[in-house]
Amino acid sequence: MQVNTNKPILLVKRTLINIAISENSENIPNKMNLKDLAKVLNLSSSTVSRALNDSHEISIKTKQRVQALAKELNFEPNPNASSLRKQKNKTIAVVVPDITNHFFSKVIEGIETIAQDKGYHILIYFTFESYAKEVSILKHLSNGRVDGIILSLSAETNTYEHIKELKERKVPLVFFDRICEDVEAARVTTDNQIAAKSGTKHLLDAGCKKIAFLNFSTSSVTSIQRRQGYIDALNQNKIEVDNSLILDCTTNKDENYQLISNFLMKRSDVDAVFASSENLGTTTYQVCESLGLSIPNKIKVLGFSNMALAPLLNPSFSCITQPAFDIGKEAAQVLFKSIEKPNIDYSDTKIILKSTLVERKSTKQFV
Repeated sequence: MQVNTNKPILLVKRTLINIAISENSENIPNKMNLKDLAKVLNLSSSTVSRALNDSHEISIKTKQRVQALAKELNFEPNPNASSLRKQKNKTIAVVVPDITNHFFSKVIEGIETIAQDKGYHILIYFTFESYAKEVSILKHLSNGRVDGIILSLSAETNTYEHIKELKERKVPLVFFDRICEDVEAARVTTDNQIAAKSGTKHLLDAGCKKIAFLNFSTSSVTSIQRRQGYIDALNQNKIEVDNSLILDCTTNKDENYQLISNFLMKRSDVDAVFASSENLGTTTYQVCESLGLSIPNKIKVLGFSNMALAPLLNPSFSCITQPAFDIGKEAAQVLFKSIEKPNIDYSDTKIILKSTLVERKSTKQFV
């Protein structure tokens, strides 16, 4: 005859449940919520929540006690409340500086492909290159509204307390393109310095002697790296760096138009413009058109851009193209690792992808 060895354990468990109920019977409402269940068990709500979700932080004995009583009392957790407690809203945020830059559009496409596979939604926020707007957005997101954030910094951002606060709150965070070196977080970037050096060399090989560099930010790591690549190419070719050829631009398109226009009117010796951002490249085209500067015969133009219409500009626009779609995919994959495995630190993840120089008519050699 086979003996049921589980029976004594079941009897003990039943006894414990009955004791818990009898001792707190007057406090048990008809429809229980998490707080009520915690009161009956004389435990904190957070402990009961973690026990019901089989958290590794709770002992097996406590889990069994909580789960047994929840079953006995037909306790059904609120799925929405559970989602908030676990910060699993099935939503991630993507914070980008510019709505018009095609690079960011392609990055978002890459993020979306991964998020869709994971069953997540994306909330997209634009800072419009404003530090104040960026601070406001991240403060809004820091209270558990999303499960993680993919972020590219604004051109104005040069202090990072708002980002450090995210880290303190343990919000999963991945930087892409414009990163912060003062905060340890996963990042996906491109070879900005190498790409800018290659682009400057391309202009030198095309016969250019006075290459102007248009800087989109004085504080952005991305902008600093691109500027350094420009300087590296000049040094390597034994050309003295002329700081007067480096033009620091703003986040305002109209202001940049005037800055570039005034600069090119004063510097008639400039035979090439290297724009460190897409918007500065297209603005340079507009300025050259208004000043009657023929591209590429009078002046050559090269820029960082993922613009699909670049081949259709007149003349076609030579670009350094970043693998934006792949950047988005990589950033999303790292973020979801952080979300799915919160006990593993992915902050030292650094992925660098290679950009491509696409030569078109705007940098065609002099004839």
